[in-house]
Amino acid sequence: MVAAIVHQLTRNLSMEEIEKSGFDKYYVDHTLGIWPQEGFPLTHSTYDNILRLVKDCSDVYAPIKFLREREIVHFQRFGEANREDCSKDRISLSYF
Repeated sequence: MVAAIVHQLTRNLSMEEIEKSGFDKYYVDHTLGIWPQEGFPLTHSTYDNILRLVKDCSDVYAPIKFLREREIVHFQRFGEANREDCSKDRISLSYF
């Protein structure tokens, strides 16, 4: 989603504009499409940093805020599922 937003914001930039803005250091050009190079998943702190950068652009701020909130909920739910799974293992081991 973040790559799609970056693509929408930069799709009409020329290669010279991309290089001048510094995107060439962090992104690879694929026929005017901008894609993250690293491939690391974003965390809620990454979303916080993006939100600070785009606070004056509501069209970008709102979807990034949604993605951040979704990331937090996923983290909580996966944590709950992991804790439940671990507690089942402890219960089954107690019978031995």
